[in-house]
This record gives sequence, C-alpha cells and structure tokens, in this order.
Amino acid sequence: MNGPQAHWLEDGRRLHLNHGPIDLIIEAFGDADECRAAYGQAVARFQTILQELVDELPELRRPASSRPRAFAGPTARRMESAVVPLAKQFITPMAAVAGSVADEMLGAVLAGRRLDRAYVNNGGDSAIHLGNGRSMTVAIAGTGHGLADRITIRAEDGIRGIATSGWRGRSFSLGIADAVTVLARTGAEADAAATLIANAVDLPGHGAIERMPARDLAPDSDLGDRLVTQAVGALSSGEIAAALDRGIAVAEEFRRHGLIAASALFLAGQARIAGHMALVAPNEKSRKEIAHA
Repeated sequence: MNGPQAHWLEDGRRLHLNHGPIDLIIEAFGDADECRAAYGQAVARFQTILQELVDELPELRRPASSRPRAFAGPTARRMESAVVPLAKQFITPMAAVAGSVADEMLGAVLAGRRLDRAYVNNGGDSAIHLGNGRSMTVAIAGTGHGLADRITIRAEDGIRGIATSGWRGRSFSLGIADAVTVLARTGAEADAAATLIANAVDLPGHGAIERMPARDLAPDSDLGDRLVTQAVGALSSGEIAAALDRGIAVAEEFRRHGLIAASALFLAGQARIAGHMALVAPNEKSRKEIAHA
C-alpha cells in the first residue's frame, strides 16, 4: 500500500487526500491565505491518521457498551463516543469510522483558522463547518423517488455531520435499505446512527433477500458471523412499506433522544422522512420543507 497521497482535483479548488481505505475531498472557503494554511494543516494531519487507527483496530472491532473505553488516538475516541449512546443494540466503533475521520480532519482544517465554510467528504460521509449566517447545499444519496437530491444546511441548524448507509454502499449492512441519510451534530454521530437505521430497514427471513455471513466476505469484519445483505429481489408495495416502517421507528427514537436531527430512508421507490430537511431540487432556486408526518 502506498503512503498518504495529496493532490488537487482538476478544478484547482478541492484537495484530494488518499491513503488505503481513506479517500477525502476537502474544500475551504474564505480568505485565500487562510484557506492555503488550512489545506496545509490537513495534509500534515493526514500523514498519521490511518496508522493511528490500525494501531487500535482489534479493540475498535469489538462491540461497544454503555461504558466508554479509553482509546489513545483522537479519531478512535470520536468513534467510541459516537457509538456508546447506541450500544443497546450491537454496534462497534467501526460503524462511525468514516464520519469520525471526516470530523478529525475538519478539526485539523479549522485549527487556528478563520474560514467562512469548509467540508471534508470521506466517501460520502461528511463533516462541515459553517460560519455565522452561512449555509451549504450538499448532495444526498438515495433520491429519485419524488424528493430533491440536494439539501441546504444553515449555520443555525446546528448540523455539522451528514452520513449515508445502506446495503448498496461500500460497507456491509444487516438491512435492505437502498440508502439512509442522517443529519446530526457530527459526522461520527451521523455515521453511527445511519448504520443502525439502515440495519433496521428489513424484512427478517424474507425469501427474496440474499444474505451471507460477513466473515465469509471479509474474514476480519467486525460483524463476524452476522448475516449481511447481498441482494434484494422483488418486494410488494406493502412489504417495502413495512420494512421502511421498521427503520423510521428507530430513526424517530434517535431523534426524540436528540441523537440525530433528521433522517431520510429510501427503499425500492418509497421513502420516509424523520425530522425536517430543507431540500433543494437541482436547478431550482426555491427551497421547500419536507417533514415526516
């Protein structure tokens, strides 16, 4: 495996950092000198972040409990902090790894800097910074079902993390959601919650769903022998609705307890919304509020 790589994308505005499984796009907005310094800080922090995680990987793959463990690395501590409030269900800190890396790297970008806005996108799971009065419009996955594919986040919303999970994504899922997008206070919290909500969108024992033990697909998976979804066949409209209802119940519970701000769940042409999302359709200037009843 090559060491940490850094280069500019063709637009000359976005920094691309890659090392093994970590693939980041970073963009900062504001004074040119401040942005230049912020990018330099990001490159410097990126040099060791993967090795720090590897050093603690065996324990990071073990299930969380209500008693937080004392990890050495700051990213590992972010991961643990995100999953402990959710530990009534099976979850390991690895459920929050992408969002935690995004949070940690955003912290490096912002340290001592004065930026209007910034984001770190880690394979679709993002951490964002918004100065007073600022907003950011970002793409979300799983749309095409009558919802827009852009969401506008304002500084006053208190949302600084966005994450998406589902069986079609790059990580394993126990459920059948095409995609579950979560908005939360941090990328780590959004990542962990999206994982569990996506797991809950399910039809246990359904014959049209193909599953395999995670260990058979990845021997070192933190999911062990748990069955992960590999294919979803034809489902009736009622079955799709029932699976989404299972997921929205978990999403609403998380929202009531202040663990997430909002969530959008997608499966086979149907969708559910928990909380409020300010969605902006492509090429539309107006914004509309869509809320789950």
